[in-house]
Formats: sequence, C-alpha cells, structure tokens
Amino acid sequence: MENNTLSAATTTTVITPDQLLKHWQGHRALTRRMIEAFPEDQLFTFSVGGMRPFSVLVMEFCGMAFPSVYGVVTDEWLGIDVLLKDAGVSVAPTTKAELLQLWDVITEKLNEWWPKIPVEAFQKEITAFGQYEGKSISILFYIFDNEIHHRGQGYVYLRALGIEPPAFWDRDQNL
Repeated sequence: MENNTLSAATTTTVITPDQLLKHWQGHRALTRRMIEAFPEDQLFTFSVGGMRPFSVLVMEFCGMAFPSVYGVVTDEWLGIDVLLKDAGVSVAPTTKAELLQLWDVITEKLNEWWPKIPVEAFQKEITAFGQYEGKSISILFYIFDNEIHHRGQGYVYLRALGIEPPAFWDRDQNL
C-alpha cells in the first residue's frame, strides 16, 4: 500500500536575502551605466513616442527603491524628500552629476537598510505607501521589474540617439 502521509514541511532556500540584494544591485549598476551613457542635454529631454524622458524614469526608480526598503523595515512609508533631507544630495536633480549622486546615495542606503529586513518580513502582508497591498517580497519584485522594464526604454532612447548602450547582460557592479 502506498504511503500518502505528509511529512513535516521542510524549507529549502533558493536565494538568500544577501544574494537578492546583490542581484538587485547588479541591475542598479547597469541602470547607473545607462544614466552615464546619456548625453547631458538628452537625459532630461529626449523621449520617443510621447514616453517620459529617461531622467523621469530614473527618478521613479529613486522614489521607490530606498523608501520601499525603509518601509519594509519600519512600516513607515516616506518619500525620498523626507528620508534623504539630511543626506546632502538633491532629491530634484537637474544635472546628470546630481542624478548620479542621488543614485549613489540611494545605493548606499539600500546596502545599509537591506540587512535590517528580518527574513520573515519578506513574506509579511503589507500595504506599501498606503495603497499597494501584497507581501513585502512582491512589492520589492515589482520595484526590480519596474526598473528593468523602464531601463529597456532607455535602451531604445540611446539607440535612437545613435549611442551604443551598455550590454544588457553585464550587471557587474565593479565596472
């Protein structure tokens, strides 16, 4: 006779929180290289087919990344204007240098705050920013996916400008 009894549940970790952060930071490193590839005069103005300029997309990433990690840790859902008010960086950049500086400060904040996320918090049901319901991990995956999706627009913009974009598969953080 076949034994159909369930045994005690076991958990196998497919990816650790540290590995997930490294993966995300690899994507962020590639996005940073995309920002660097844009000519200063096109970063804030160029678009195709009525889509938003790349700088606007990057600011969307900035407005989601650290505030979401901070929110998962503290359950306080604040904007970057509040979270970075004492960081010595413009949260409304008007130059490529300011945008890159903001990007780098957020990268540092992610590295600082990510380890503060308790592993069980990734599966916690939350309401991010008072409106987005789901598990913390699903909110974070949305942020990753949103950046990847919109970075694709940046590739189209750079090619339309006659600029070879960074290799999309190269997420080396040490370049």
